Amino acid sequence: MFATIGYSQVSLTEIAREGGLTAPGLRHHFPTKQHLLMAIIERRFDRTLDRANLRPPDQDGTGPFRIMLTITEMIAADPDLTQLFVLVMAESADARSQTHDLFVSRQEVIIADLVAQFQEAVTAGHLREDVDYRALARQCIAVTDGLQLQWILSGRTLDFVSMNARILELLAADVRVDGRRIDLRTPAAAAAE
Repeated sequence: MFATIGYSQVSLTEIAREGGLTAPGLRHHFPTKQHLLMAIIERRFDRTLDRANLRPPDQDGTGPFRIMLTITEMIAADPDLTQLFVLVMAESADARSQTHDLFVSRQEVIIADLVAQFQEAVTAGHLREDVDYRALARQCIAVTDGLQLQWILSGRTLDFVSMNARILELLAADVRVDGRRIDLRTPAAAAAE
């Protein structure tokens, strides 16, 4: 309802009614709309991390990039949540926002996870040692976040999954020891290498 009707246009009472709850029952768990919004955004972060933790073994150094692409596909599958996420993400840039600390802390967890995956691929001999992988993790996230915004602004007409795949493929080729570009959307390509 936040995404389709608008955060400021919908009340907790309307949300409770739509969810088959009483307003006091909903307020017991979420005292304000801001609390409910924070829970929705936290759930989006949790789903992203859950998806990232399902990663298969990385055979060629493209594992972290493939995970980013899988998460992009997950994002595209839920456009209403993505629209809401983009709105809240913009608000979180203000250090006084209630969402600021949540976005900062969750982004640090995602960055640390990506860096750990990159380092595993370096140790396995798939990725170059001379790369700042923390900066690369931030670049991957920035591209995905920016393309989400572009997708919403385009009225969801932009193929942001394909655009992100292309950028991630270029980034992967740049850091792979062999410098080869692999189609991240084709799992068989990695197995055939």
